Amino acid sequence: MTTFDLDLIRKYDKPGPRYTSYPTAPLFEEAVAADAFRDELKASYEQSNGWSLYLHVPFCHKLCWFCGCNMVVSRVEQDRLDHVGILKQEIHRVADAVNPKRLAEQVHLGGGTPTYLTPNQLEDVVETLRRKFRFSEDAEVSIEVDPRQLSDDHVRLIDQLGFNRVSMGVQDFNADVQRAINRDQPFELVRDRVTQLRKFPFDSINMDLIYGLPHQTLATFGRTLDQVIELSPDRIALFNFAHVPWLKAHQKLIKAEDLPQPEEKLEILRLSVDRLGEAGYVFIGMDHFAKEDDSMVQAFFNHSLHRNFQGYTTKSGLEMLAFGSSAISMLDRLYVQNQHTVSDYETAIQKGDWATWRGVKLTDDDVFRRNLIQHLMCRFEINLSEIEAAGGSAFDDLFPDARAQLDEMVADGLLSNDPGGYLVTDLGRLLIRNVAMVFDAYLEEMKRKNKARFSRTV
Repeated sequence: MTTFDLDLIRKYDKPGPRYTSYPTAPLFEEAVAADAFRDELKASYEQSNGWSLYLHVPFCHKLCWFCGCNMVVSRVEQDRLDHVGILKQEIHRVADAVNPKRLAEQVHLGGGTPTYLTPNQLEDVVETLRRKFRFSEDAEVSIEVDPRQLSDDHVRLIDQLGFNRVSMGVQDFNADVQRAINRDQPFELVRDRVTQLRKFPFDSINMDLIYGLPHQTLATFGRTLDQVIELSPDRIALFNFAHVPWLKAHQKLIKAEDLPQPEEKLEILRLSVDRLGEAGYVFIGMDHFAKEDDSMVQAFFNHSLHRNFQGYTTKSGLEMLAFGSSAISMLDRLYVQNQHTVSDYETAIQKGDWATWRGVKLTDDDVFRRNLIQHLMCRFEINLSEIEAAGGSAFDDLFPDARAQLDEMVADGLLSNDPGGYLVTDLGRLLIRNVAMVFDAYLEEMKRKNKARFSRTV
């Protein structure tokens, strides 16, 4: 059984970044945009490392009230058809600026709901990606699907297009919870879609769950866990509901008084970790679980796990090119984000411009801290000698205030002492965001300027 001290968890339950990047997105500035992106692509033209490609499809059939994604509800097929044409223009524009010899090692379609596109529209945009980029033979090609918008034709097509991983949003199977988040998705529907997917040779079927949703209880979520385990997905992502109505106005439709109290929310988390562990899932870190034979578990144990804007991934050393509204490209020394709204994005591309809206250039210190945080969140250790070698100075000189914070985390059970520094405990993996915050140079500045309001870490 996982042991939680509720008082201790409350101590660390504070707002903080998820560190899918460092520096984090609130630090992006509009002064860093298309010119910087083009210049960086030109400067890195001769690099040989592979690409991670991300394509954002913003459309959904219906608004889920918990959603924190950049999406729009549209039931006008012409909107989607026009948008596919614009996505293709952006793919051509960016691909023509990069070295065609660099292989696409990882490709992911997210949203929104990529399978809300018709099969013909989906095939059109994926084939454009394949024409403009060379996919490696062992590329990881994944797509997010909504079982409510996943036809048999879609399933056959995504197999034909070379997708080998499918990620499905479940969130919770309880009918009361589903009504409270405006997402009617019965267990039987998901079971039927999983059965259909398993007729094809996909490497992995993944499911997303959320704890902390309105009307969730320990008993109801326990039943959801039983149903998910019955479906036996290869990976499970268990996300903490980020109730951020100041960022997502539609979340005001969720009443704060309907959310589980902190004590019950923590008990739901405890139950989830234990139940999934008993079912044979390996706890990777923070919010990811996978079966023992999954490549993510192998990457976890052989220290090749990586983290980017899609979360944990097995592919390391890749720069990311992202297409679509709000999508973020990640080069080694530059992050840039496309125009956030669909209309602004489409206008930029139709005018013949790049869609880049804002970004951040990384300093040497940013790269040093990014690598440290990446290492911490993927290998769950703090190796003092490696940090000192990378930083060129003694640890206490590099991070004058860190030792006291880390030692306090040792006393609290998040870390353990190790001859090389510190190791992250199982409890610490749940609270790895808190540990990473020790090394974030921007947090205090953002607090002073009220520049960012993050979701809570528990």
